Amino acid sequence: MNILVVDDNAMNRKLLRVTLEAEGYAICEAADGVEALAVLERETVDAVISDILMPNMDGYRFCYEVRHNERFRHLPFILYTATYTSPSDEKLSVELGVDRFLRKPVATATLITVLHEVMNAARRSEPRPASPPADLNFMKEYSEQLVKKLEEKNHELAERAEQLHTAHEELRRLNAELEDRVRRRTTELTGANQELDGFAYAVTHNLRAPLRALNGFSQALQEDYGERLDGEARIYLDQIILASRQINELIDGLLVLSRSTRGGLRRDPVDLAALAERVLAELAAAEPERQVTWEVEPALCVWGNPIMLGVLMRNLIENAWKYTAKTSNAAIRVYTDHQDGERCFCVADNGAGFDMSHASRLFQAFQRLHRQDEFPGIGIGLATVQRIIQRHGGVIRAKAAPGCGATFCFTLPYP
Repeated sequence: MNILVVDDNAMNRKLLRVTLEAEGYAICEAADGVEALAVLERETVDAVISDILMPNMDGYRFCYEVRHNERFRHLPFILYTATYTSPSDEKLSVELGVDRFLRKPVATATLITVLHEVMNAARRSEPRPASPPADLNFMKEYSEQLVKKLEEKNHELAERAEQLHTAHEELRRLNAELEDRVRRRTTELTGANQELDGFAYAVTHNLRAPLRALNGFSQALQEDYGERLDGEARIYLDQIILASRQINELIDGLLVLSRSTRGGLRRDPVDLAALAERVLAELAAAEPERQVTWEVEPALCVWGNPIMLGVLMRNLIENAWKYTAKTSNAAIRVYTDHQDGERCFCVADNGAGFDMSHASRLFQAFQRLHRQDEFPGIGIGLATVQRIIQRHGGVIRAKAAPGCGATFCFTLPYP
C-alpha cells in the first residue's frame, strides 16, 4: 500500500513516514497540492493524508482537484490540520468530499485506525459521483473562509514577529549592558589583584630581607657567643629574636588583611585640577628656594575614588617636581589631550626625562631609571599610579627623552 503524505513541514512528513513505514506502508511525499497532483500523475497511490495550510495550493483546493478528477475521485482522503480546526472548517472538508477530518496533534494509534477505516470503506463503498455538487455558494464560502484564515494567520505571524523583534532588541541591550558591567568589574578586580601583588612584593623583598638578616645574625650571635653573654645581655638577645619572630608574624597578618580588603570601588565627582593645584602649592611652600612655574588647566572633572585619585595626582606631580630639581626654568603642566579618540589627562615636565628603551620597567614596583645619588626614591610611586588607574578601568602611557622632560597621560572612563 502506497500512502501520499502532503505537508509543507518536512519534519511533519518525516514523522508520518516513520509512523506509517513501521506499519508496513510505502510512502511518497509532497510539500503542497501542486506537487501532490504531480505525484498522483506518475505513481499509484492508495490513500492521501494532507495538511490544509500550504503554499501554492492548500489542502482544500487539492482535495477539490482530486474529487473532480475521474482517475482519483475514489481515492481515500484524510485532512489533518492544526490551523483550521473550527466546526465550519470540518463542515467544509466534508462538503469537499474528505473521508476524515483530523486535528493535530494526532495520536499514532488514532491515525493508523482512521487510515484502515477509510481504506476499507473505500473498498466496500459504491463508486462516488462524478464530482461533488458544483455549488457556487459553496465555492464562495470556501474562498471567503480561506481568505479569512490566511488574514488571521498573517496577523498572528506579524504580532509574533514584532514580539520577537522587541525581545531581540531587549536581549541585545541587556547583553551589551552585561558585557560592559563584566568588563568594568574585571578591570576593577584586575587592578585590585595587582595592588595586592605589589604589596606582597614590597613585603617580601623590602621587609623580609632585612628581617631575615636580623634574625640570622641574632641566631649566630646566640650560638657562637651565647655562653660569653651575661644574664642581662642574654635576655636582650632573646628579646631581639622574639621581636623578629613577631615582626614576621605581623607581616603574614598584613598580607592576610590585604587580601581580605578587596571590595567595590566607590566613585564620586573629582576635580583633578584642584588636586594638582593643592599639591603644587604644598611643594612650593616646602621648597621656597625653588623657582618652578606651573600651568594647570581648570575644571579637570572626572568620576572616581577621591582618595585614590588624590594619591595618583600627588605621585605624578611630586615626580615632576623631583625630576626638574636640576633644571633651570623648571616648568610643570597639567592639561587634557585627545589620543586615539579618547580624552586623556596629562602631567608634563621639562626635567631629566628618561630613555624610552627602559620604559617597560617604568611602572614596575621598586624599579628605578635613575641612580639614588641623582634623584632619591624607592621606585613605588609610578607602580602605585598605574594600579590606581587600572582599578578605575583606565590606562597610562609615558613619553620622554633624556634631558627633555617626561609626559604621563592617562585615561579615566566616563561613568
